[in-house]
Amino acid sequence: MTQGSRPSPTRSGLEATVTSLMPRARAELAELVAFRSVADPAQFPPEECAAAAEWVAGALRAEGFTDVALLDTPDGTQSVYGFLPGPAGAPTVLLYAHYDVQPPLDEAAWLSPPFTLTERDGRWYGRGAADCKGGLIMHLLALRALKANGGVPVGVKVIAEGSEEMGTGGLERYAEQHPELLAADAIVIGDSGNFRVGLPTVTATLRGMTMVTVEVDTLEGNLHSGQFGGAAPDALAALIRMLDSLRAEDGSTAVDGLAADASWEGLQYAEEDFRADARVLDGVELIGSGTVADRIWARPAVTVLGIDCPPVVGATPSVQAGARALVSLRVPPGADAAEATKLLTAHLESHAPWGARVRVEQVGEGQPFRADTTSPAYSAMAEAMREAYDGAEMQTAGMGGSIPLCNTLGTLYPEAEILLIGLSEPEAQIHAANESVSPEELRRLSVAEALFLHRYAAARRG
Repeated sequence: MTQGSRPSPTRSGLEATVTSLMPRARAELAELVAFRSVADPAQFPPEECAAAAEWVAGALRAEGFTDVALLDTPDGTQSVYGFLPGPAGAPTVLLYAHYDVQPPLDEAAWLSPPFTLTERDGRWYGRGAADCKGGLIMHLLALRALKANGGVPVGVKVIAEGSEEMGTGGLERYAEQHPELLAADAIVIGDSGNFRVGLPTVTATLRGMTMVTVEVDTLEGNLHSGQFGGAAPDALAALIRMLDSLRAEDGSTAVDGLAADASWEGLQYAEEDFRADARVLDGVELIGSGTVADRIWARPAVTVLGIDCPPVVGATPSVQAGARALVSLRVPPGADAAEATKLLTAHLESHAPWGARVRVEQVGEGQPFRADTTSPAYSAMAEAMREAYDGAEMQTAGMGGSIPLCNTLGTLYPEAEILLIGLSEPEAQIHAANESVSPEELRRLSVAEALFLHRYAAARRG
């Protein structure tokens, strides 16, 4: 059958197929969630990531993908690649997701085991259910629906990253070394989410990120606080002052030399909705100034991710000789992550009190991203989402998180059209305890992606 005579899938046909496949999707997501695929051997065995990668590779082979390979990336992790040939002359679309996950944090805060997919109140709970193992299932559902309704009308490349959550850049470096591998006409990043459940959304901007460790030393060793406290310089106290200097009185990020006054034009985030989504306690104020959208999509945001210091239990009455913290800085579109790293480093060094010795080391970096929302792929996605969501118009939003690979792909393939969709809407609570995915969002977005691939192929045929 030629491409021109390929039957056009209907929304009803695609929807019926995806709906019938949802029990299988739940079972597969349960298998994926069961892998404790945190890409940090200090926290979980690397065999967990290896097993998850093999699962993804097996799923691609079962769907007829050729050239399926586990790519050994420079950061010591593996990404999974596969290619599904399309009809002659058809465009190629790259579908992205990642199989690594954030650590579960405090497992006692989970209402069900984090690595056991559990249904509760109409949602599926488990680490990675939305971010981003659910994204892999979404891609598989869309392709299966097309295969059952006339065939996949485009060539498809799938890449499943193995260390996105760690920010160590393995796939980015691999792609730079093998620039032909991920070349495509359009790229669908399945790692963002709708602004609200039921409101179809593409993400147009991403903040970049830099992460640094800052170490402070003041003494050759800990000292008895009764004998030396009051004159001996406390490294932990010095570190606390340095970290506090990164915020203004209202909580705004205040890194010397880094602009923090940009505004977001477009979809707005009502403060009361944000408070509910973020689960802010009654009586506690939001931090920063400007609109919520300004603060989370258009401006930098600093976060202290962790501090090495004595725990309360077992602490001794000592003046601390050394202390260390891990600091994240989200970098808004329009700023350069490398320059932001220099400014953050200089700020920390210059705000060290008492002549404390400071060492700042970068441990991760990714540039911010801004998509071209005027491209034909966006028009095709808008039509697909409108159809899949019963006439609801596609919204364009920003995302405060970072996907460093987007800029790498944009640089390698400047003609490629990059779209970001996914399952990480606010109720998903990604990176937190009790992460979940809405199966209805999974179903609708799978239909939307299938419709998009069909409409994009038709648009490229002219």
